[in-house]
Amino acid sequence: MKATLLGTANTGKTILVTGAGGCIGSALVQTLASSDPRFLILLDHSEQHLHELNLQLAALGKSSYAAILGDILDAPLVTEIFERYRPQTIYHAAAFKHVPLMESNPFAVVRNNALGTWELARTAARFGAERLLMISTDKAVNPRSIMGASKRVAELALLHLGDANIGLAATRMNAVRLGNVLGSPGSVGPLFRQQIQRGRPVTVTHAEASRYFLMLSETVELIMAAAAMDDSGSIFIPKICEPVKIMDFAQRLIHEAGLETPRDIQIVLTGLRPGDKVEEEFAYADEALQPSSDERLYRAVGPRCDATFLDASLQRISESIRERNLAALLAALCQLIPEYQPSQTLLSLLNPSLA
Repeated sequence: MKATLLGTANTGKTILVTGAGGCIGSALVQTLASSDPRFLILLDHSEQHLHELNLQLAALGKSSYAAILGDILDAPLVTEIFERYRPQTIYHAAAFKHVPLMESNPFAVVRNNALGTWELARTAARFGAERLLMISTDKAVNPRSIMGASKRVAELALLHLGDANIGLAATRMNAVRLGNVLGSPGSVGPLFRQQIQRGRPVTVTHAEASRYFLMLSETVELIMAAAAMDDSGSIFIPKICEPVKIMDFAQRLIHEAGLETPRDIQIVLTGLRPGDKVEEEFAYADEALQPSSDERLYRAVGPRCDATFLDASLQRISESIRERNLAALLAALCQLIPEYQPSQTLLSLLNPSLA
């Protein structure tokens, strides 16, 4: 499906973008703004990010939008947004994403990424939105981080609601798994360049560590392609090239700077951070990759979670967060996602003697 056709899918639509001020969200908003939507609703919890996005759209002469300071965990606000604006399409980009930081903030990340998605999707269905697309991550596959586990819970919730909403007038709910966005804030690219510029050693976590990288423009195109699908209850995976070794990436940036390693600058192995994996994956072993209507995307087809079990799990997760009971939260997550392996950092929060 060509980019020009993807743009027309948003023409004349009222569109809600959550996490609108983030790296992906703001790039997505600027692309959507050029596709002649009826109205854009930009939701973000960062005043500064929302202010910057507001200035960018104003500079482009755009006026058919509302910049709303808040987040998806504010249920009355989200309900008010749907009642007032009646969004037809929701691009759900709001998420906590920094893996090591989230290992120390387990309640916040699960509440935001998992329960926030669940409630947003239920609200979208209640108001009869046409479609909702969640931006997921390869870290949701066989997760070793609680961030990845939280996104897997969100995927399972959307698959369940998407299956339940199959029908002509129902909300189509899907997710797209993406890798690392090259150059995004907090990613290895800006970190390595900063270290090189300052003449400091370049820090690589593991000699064999590898990641999937996407350009920001490519990321936006894949998101819009996935949102245009007529499926419901599907997870889409990009057809991209081989993963890049972080060590090779670091050496390339050093050479681009006109330096040599190890003579001019060192590469230091720091060890995997809490929640890190050596290699990321885009699909579970029991997920079959089928062609989709867009040549850039696969549709991942795997076993479904029992609806009653999922509802009970989400209830236990919600209760454990409300009670700030980490043991109960991890137990519920491990029961719902058997592949999830909590990090030593999380286990040490349960038992300080393990730290």
